[in-house]
Amino acid sequence: MFENNFINSIIEEDLSEGGRCFGKKIHTRFPPEPNGFLHIGHAKAICIDFLSAKKFGGLCNLRMDDTNPTKETVEYVEAIKKDIKWLGFDWENRFYYASDYFEEMFQNARNLIKKGLAYVCDLTAEETKRFRGDLSTPATSPFRERPIEESLDLFDRMRKGEFPDGTRTLRAKIDLSSGNFNMRDPVIYRIIHANHNRTGSSWPIYPMYDYAHPIEDALEGITHSLCSLEFEDHRPLYDWVVNNMDIPFKPRQIEFARLNLEYTVMSKRKLKQLVDSKIVSGWDDPRMPTLSGLRARGFTPESIRDFCSKIGVSKSVSTVEYKVLENCLRDDLNKRAQRIMCVLDPIKLVIDNYPEGKEEIFEVENNPNDPSMGIRKIIFSKELYIERDDFRKEATKKFFRLYPGSIVRLKSSYAVSCDSFVEDENGNIKEVHCSYHPETKGGKNLEGVKIKSTIHWVNSDHCVNCKINMYDHLFSVANPDSEGSFLDKINPNSLRVLLECKIEDSIRDFDLETHFQFLRSGYFKYVDNQDGTPIFNSSVSLRSSI
Repeated sequence: MFENNFINSIIEEDLSEGGRCFGKKIHTRFPPEPNGFLHIGHAKAICIDFLSAKKFGGLCNLRMDDTNPTKETVEYVEAIKKDIKWLGFDWENRFYYASDYFEEMFQNARNLIKKGLAYVCDLTAEETKRFRGDLSTPATSPFRERPIEESLDLFDRMRKGEFPDGTRTLRAKIDLSSGNFNMRDPVIYRIIHANHNRTGSSWPIYPMYDYAHPIEDALEGITHSLCSLEFEDHRPLYDWVVNNMDIPFKPRQIEFARLNLEYTVMSKRKLKQLVDSKIVSGWDDPRMPTLSGLRARGFTPESIRDFCSKIGVSKSVSTVEYKVLENCLRDDLNKRAQRIMCVLDPIKLVIDNYPEGKEEIFEVENNPNDPSMGIRKIIFSKELYIERDDFRKEATKKFFRLYPGSIVRLKSSYAVSCDSFVEDENGNIKEVHCSYHPETKGGKNLEGVKIKSTIHWVNSDHCVNCKINMYDHLFSVANPDSEGSFLDKINPNSLRVLLECKIEDSIRDFDLETHFQFLRSGYFKYVDNQDGTPIFNSSVSLRSSI
């Protein structure tokens, strides 16, 4: 996984004799902001960070970037840790917070002021934006030449909480005419009077990410700071911060293309909008691209790691087809899922010539790909349930299932001939009547007849009612971030709830969280049992319809 990519090539060069990391242990980090749940895009970053370190015998830290107390919660911290563990990675005892370094960041900022490399600015956020200039006009700040002692005094008073939010900032003194706007005296501290979940109200000022992140990396001895491509223009500021710190080794930032996936949005702000507006039931809604949502849908950590491996690591921005992710899940579940028969939209099938009261037991494999999963027993008798779609009143071209006069095989039992059907007062099919052929037991052929179709069934006396949540894409278009609001592109049919489905009663022998292949229907995850009614989430169809 990720054996050959440009990041590994850079690390190999850095480790070689004469390289910047020669004789050192590679050290990476995954630094999420705890302002939401992790999504599939974070899974790619997690794999890159942890596996790059593992490949070279190094270490990877987990660090919460908790520099904005207005958006961060303990709930998000715990969810992030759970998701990373579930995905199969372990940071061991290397778990940190940006807030662990607040004092060091503050003292470093004071040192920048003393060196004439930072100053307190009284411009508001709106004024700063207005005076930012353009490609042909430098930015301006009337406070850039503020005396060092005055800036030190004001910064210390900002630290004491003497000023309201938004009235002052600390800005790095770099280059107001730089073509990279991130270098035009960026704000590195702002005033926020808010309660922090770890430090309480002790800090009324908070560092900006672009200032805090390189300091955290430097203090933790990170050798390679791997991040997504949107930080490429921020790299000069990253380097500026570490170059103006008194540290023995300077980390190296390397950027890779972030993951874009069809039918999803990857902005935590937008995902939070979906949650807050109750379009979805929560961050773990199975329609969400969050790791907790994918887990609830039935995705496995193996399938997600395989997906991340398949899409690879590059600097080229592209959008991955959703079917690539689905195919990774199919490949994994094909090996591990328990087979079972479940009828989603049942109608009664009566076998008129089968003896009343007789029952036969058939043994079937739980998974043909894995004999170690054993066998289960299914019961055959006179009355069964089949799928409504498996019967038609009249034959049509290429329809080879049940209709009057047709013959089909009932999975793992007998072939039956369709004789008649019964309708209710509304013309809906109520019952289908058939005759069975005893000589076809065990998959034997009917002499002179080619049976073109096999359908699944459950026994009407040995089945359990179940509820199934059928999921589709949350968005109706492949690119929800295209022109207009992404909220206008919600798929109204992204969730259908099927009640009164019928499943083999062997379901009682399985634990919750088991993955199933419903024969001929798709893969499903067993998620709950309410008062004896099993509940399943649809994971993926047997084959892609895309």
